[in-house]
Amino acid sequence: MESYSLSYASLCGLAVVVAGWLLHCVYKWRNPPCNIGRLPPGSMGFPLVGETFQFLRPSPSLDIPAFYKQRLERYGRLFKTNLVGHPVVVSMDAEVNRFIFQQEGKLFRSWYPDTANSIFGKDSMVYYDGSVHKYVRSFAARLFGIDSLRDVLFAEMEHSVTQNLAVWATEPFIEVKDAVATMIFDHMAKKLIGFGPDKSRKLRNNFDAFFQGMVSFPLYFPGTTFYGCIQGRKKLQNVLKDLLKERLSTPQMRHGDFLDEVVDELRSGTGTMNEKFAVDFVAALLFGTFATISSALAVGMKLLSDHPNVVESLKEEHEAILKKREDGRTGITWDEYKSMTFTAQVTNEIVRISNVSPGIFRKALTDVPVKGYTIPAGWLVMISPMAIHLNPELYEDPLTFNPWRWQDESKKSTLLKNFMPFGGGTRHCVGAEFSKIQIAIFLHTLVTNYRWKEIKGGDVQRITEVVFPTGYHIQIIPREG
Repeated sequence: MESYSLSYASLCGLAVVVAGWLLHCVYKWRNPPCNIGRLPPGSMGFPLVGETFQFLRPSPSLDIPAFYKQRLERYGRLFKTNLVGHPVVVSMDAEVNRFIFQQEGKLFRSWYPDTANSIFGKDSMVYYDGSVHKYVRSFAARLFGIDSLRDVLFAEMEHSVTQNLAVWATEPFIEVKDAVATMIFDHMAKKLIGFGPDKSRKLRNNFDAFFQGMVSFPLYFPGTTFYGCIQGRKKLQNVLKDLLKERLSTPQMRHGDFLDEVVDELRSGTGTMNEKFAVDFVAALLFGTFATISSALAVGMKLLSDHPNVVESLKEEHEAILKKREDGRTGITWDEYKSMTFTAQVTNEIVRISNVSPGIFRKALTDVPVKGYTIPAGWLVMISPMAIHLNPELYEDPLTFNPWRWQDESKKSTLLKNFMPFGGGTRHCVGAEFSKIQIAIFLHTLVTNYRWKEIKGGDVQRITEVVFPTGYHIQIIPREG
């Protein structure tokens, strides 16, 4: 009996110790240390998962999700949280965002959650800083620089849009995002790695879940979003590795694509690039060229369908361009593209409302004081373009699709100062002009040759970007006369 009592007492004592230790761990999780000053207000959520599930809960409209709204009301435009295992300061403050961009490489560096690094690879464009980042940007500019865009890609993009719209017009309906993604990916897979449509479409299947994986919880077992993303990445890497190996073994053969230049760079041995770097770099370019534009154009088509007055103004601008042509040309010129003032305003509104980036991430290199708080060294900062673009103090009636807001000269500088669909600072997206051109060419060809009607879908949700849970299906109809 005495032995039993001692054992019971020992178990009770152990339980108290374990409970105390767990409470201590929970306390430390919920109250992270701050060497100087004080942390921004906020909650770290539950151990390990943080507030990830609240963050991923969508809004059933174009409005910002409850995760942001609730914290904005409770804590203000700067708050702390924990997402997918990382302590994060979320900035919905335009002034703080500009400060972070200005301090790139000094107080902050580019960083992404482990999930994103696992999906895109640490040798992709998003990871490097300093001289390596400059090297990567300059190499990417061989394809996306102004000279290449104007002299090479521009005509190719128009040809691709013209061909695809003609095909879509023969079909009962298309799902907009998928059709646009296929169109752009087919073109860029040919341009980057020499793949025709059959090969490119098999390759694209591996990219489909990448966006969701960027902000998913890193649980690697079958059935999870993260698992699907990593499996897709492995298949993609294997294809690109095999292709690169084949090209390196026959360097005398030229294919007229971007991979020729990658092979030349690798063989020269003078640059930063190695084979692993090249694979991640090309994969990032492939993803970046189609994923964001297809999402934005899908949202754009829905917004245009809901605002026929905007479509009429677009038609007026583009029909005026056609009437000015005196030599019977059918192709768009660079000067005509630069003259598309209203189209540029429509593009700005589409990308402002769609907000295809889930967030812009930086990592604090030291303890950084901002607005009376401290961002501790090692913490991530997530800049939320969505929260800026839908801020009624910066954009009047922010949920209203209003391209004319961009022509008010008295407000234009404020709008542009807080406009960040392509990032900011030294990391402003190298493909920004490519995206604008793709949207402008698509809209020009669409409104001058076709009309469309909605068939089904079109209900929206917003996580950070706008998505269509059941797709958005439209019928493309040739214009008469």
